[in-house]
Amino acid sequence: MVLRDTTTTDTVPADSGWLVVVDMQAIFADPDSPWATPGFEQIVAPVQRLVDAAGDRVAYTRFVAPEVASGAWRRYYEQWPFALQPPTAPAYQIVDALAPRDRPVVSLPTFGKWGADLDSATHGSGDVVVVGVSTDCCVLSTALGAADAGVRVRVVGDACRGLSDGDHQRALDAMALYAPLIEITDTATVLAAFDG
Repeated sequence: MVLRDTTTTDTVPADSGWLVVVDMQAIFADPDSPWATPGFEQIVAPVQRLVDAAGDRVAYTRFVAPEVASGAWRRYYEQWPFALQPPTAPAYQIVDALAPRDRPVVSLPTFGKWGADLDSATHGSGDVVVVGVSTDCCVLSTALGAADAGVRVRVVGDACRGLSDGDHQRALDAMALYAPLIEITDTATVLAAFDG
């Protein structure tokens, strides 16, 4: 059982939630990377505005390769051997424009990042706002995991990108089916909540 601490000393109202920035890493930003996410650069500015507005209530995630791939992941990394790099590799770092500074970073070798580590990083708030890449993979998996855990999830559609516009929209549509656990929203609405 996770006990949620409802006290906060942050400048952002408690009901505005924690911002979770999913996998805004060089490996997905670099156009020469096999894992490049089209439109990554277009969401850096809105994500940065949300980070600034959320103050100290921001947690980051990183996808990293396992030391040793097991199970179905072995076949996955046979397809993507370039990605078998250590977590310290430049490819796995969060892009400079969104440097986490002293904010928590949860690094996992799984698409979904929700679990005890991210719950702890967000101080058990029970309310998260999710942005990042890719909508149709790590954002989707993280949002569903959080929703299953009973967390209120708001996915900021215009601050996420997928592997294509169609994949992005299909992922948003799939997550919208989980209402009221998951809400699809936009940057302007969340900024208003953070400022409220």
